[in-house]
Order: sequence, then C-alpha cells, then structure tokens
Amino acid sequence: MAALVERARALVVAVDLPSGVDADTGEVHGSALRADLTVTFGTHKPALLVDPAREYAGSVRLVDIGLGGHLPAVPGLEALQHADVAALLPAPGGESDKYRRGVVGIAAGSARYPGAAVLAVAGALRGGAGAVRYVGPAGDAVLARFPETLVSERGPAHAGRVQAWVVGPGAGDDAATVAEVLAADVPVLIDADGLRLADADAVRGRAAPTLMTPHAGEAAALLGVAREQVEGARLASVRELAARYRATVLLKGSTTLVADAGGEGPVRVNATGTAWLATAGSGDVLSGLAGSLLAAGLGALDAGSVGAYLHGLAGRYAADGAPVGAHDVAEAIPRAWRDVCD
Repeated sequence: MAALVERARALVVAVDLPSGVDADTGEVHGSALRADLTVTFGTHKPALLVDPAREYAGSVRLVDIGLGGHLPAVPGLEALQHADVAALLPAPGGESDKYRRGVVGIAAGSARYPGAAVLAVAGALRGGAGAVRYVGPAGDAVLARFPETLVSERGPAHAGRVQAWVVGPGAGDDAATVAEVLAADVPVLIDADGLRLADADAVRGRAAPTLMTPHAGEAAALLGVAREQVEGARLASVRELAARYRATVLLKGSTTLVADAGGEGPVRVNATGTAWLATAGSGDVLSGLAGSLLAAGLGALDAGSVGAYLHGLAGRYAADGAPVGAHDVAEAIPRAWRDVCD
C-alpha cells in the first residue's frame, strides 16, 4: 500500500495513526504509510510525538470525541506549551542580585576545542542565572567574547560558589575535572565528552540532581548498543538510560525526549526545534542554557524541558529557513524567551 501511494503521489490522510507505526512507542517495524495529514481522536498517541513514527504522521489534527475522564490520570508523555514554559521561567524580583539569581559553573573546552567553552558560556549567559563562572583552558577565548564571565584557573573546587555545574563540552580527555565536578553537592549537567569520561558509579551515587544530555550516538555508547537501536526506539532508550544512571536524561534529536531520574513517570517530548539545529556547537549552547536554568532553581526535569523548548525556538528564529551557526542560536534565545512570555 505504501508503495502504491508513493507512486500515485496522492494526498494521504491517516485516520488516528499512519498504518505500520507502533502507537505506544513511536517505533516503526517494517514498512509504514507516510501521511500528509493525520486526524487523531481523543488524545495524542506517543507515535504522533516521538520519532521515528512522528515523521510518518505529517500534520496532526486532534478531534475531541468526549473521552474526558476516561483518559489516564498520569499520561505516558507530556508536551509543554508556551504557557507551561512561561510559568517555569525564572524571573528576578526587587531583592534579586546576581548571586540570588543563581551562579552556574561551566567546566568545558580544551586546547583543541576552545569554541565549545565559548558556546556553552553563551548559552549559560542567556539562561536566567545571575552569573557564569568558567574553569578550563579556554579562559582567554571566553573572556574575549564574554568579558562578564568570572574566569578561574584553579579548577572547579576552587572556582567559587555555584548553584549548578555544566561539565563536558569540548573537554577532550580531562577525566579529572569531570570527576571533580561530579563530587560537588549541587546539580550537575553532563554533556559531550563528559558523558564518555564520567564514572557510571559516581553518577549513580550522586545525592544532588544530575542531568545527562546525550545525542543518539552518545546514548548508544552509554547503553552498549548500536546507534540505530537508539534511533529506532527512542522512548525505550531514554527511559533505560534514566533508570540505569539514576539521572534525568535529555535525549537530543529531531524530537527531544526528557525522562526523569529512574525512568518512571511521564516523558516530556519537545518538538520546537528545526533540522537546521543539526550543526556543530548547537548542543554546547543547549548545555549552557539548561545548566543556567538549573542554577536558577529549576529541577532537572524542568531545566532540561524548558532548555530544549527555548533552544528549539531559538533555532527556528535564527535559521528562518536557512543555514545557521550555533552562535546565532545563542543570540536568538532572548527572542525565544520573550515570545514564550508574551
């Protein structure tokens, strides 16, 4: 049937779900019908929100059929909207100063990858915390771009007080710094090289919240499976990672999934992004942004979800249908923030 439709180039409308996709997991086994429009009933099914099945749904329209109280009390998935994000965003008050608003530490970059540090700091400066501390070998590059950054050369333990840490972007093989950050009694976001260097037992043993932000390849390495397995079963993979590491996990991709520590409860789905975000350094901006939200007081699930939402919107605004660089995404975060709050 799918082959016939493709040859005929017909407009395809799917009823409730495209044929061939798994309604509950978003997985696609074998061939499936690719729809231009899916009209679904009562509530959105996971397959309409989670890739790879989401790519087969086209535009989705929900029709209320009066299910009301028959829907599950606790949904399997959640998708935040503007109003939800606006309610979570930190806002300074009359008594606020840069320390009361939260200070985020960024341990990132290396001699080979100084740009990762610059981009993570760029995201952090636009993420709601009052100040950003940077430790690492890219201090000169960071200060040249962002002179408001508080730079230290003495390592995380001696950088000064922070309310959260981001560790890993462009870190190379600096396992000692990753271990030092993981030992801190504040929320920690682990990204990029930090995911490879972090000791699994150290992550599981942390008392403070931990937010891990892998893409599919990094998630596959953490799980010991092929990348294709993660991409084909994204919902199961993010839950398995959250359960295995006892950490909140943000699985990056065409739809970003955020599972709370332990892998139980609703998984949050974010689809605000654009394919133009698949560019070098984009994830570094996201790590800084979400880390800043952690420092401003959001829990790991909310910081990851809100960070992904704003990052996706910023990517759309920066790209506007054309190629975009990671620095452009960072500069568009304030516009996304204002749009959400209007």
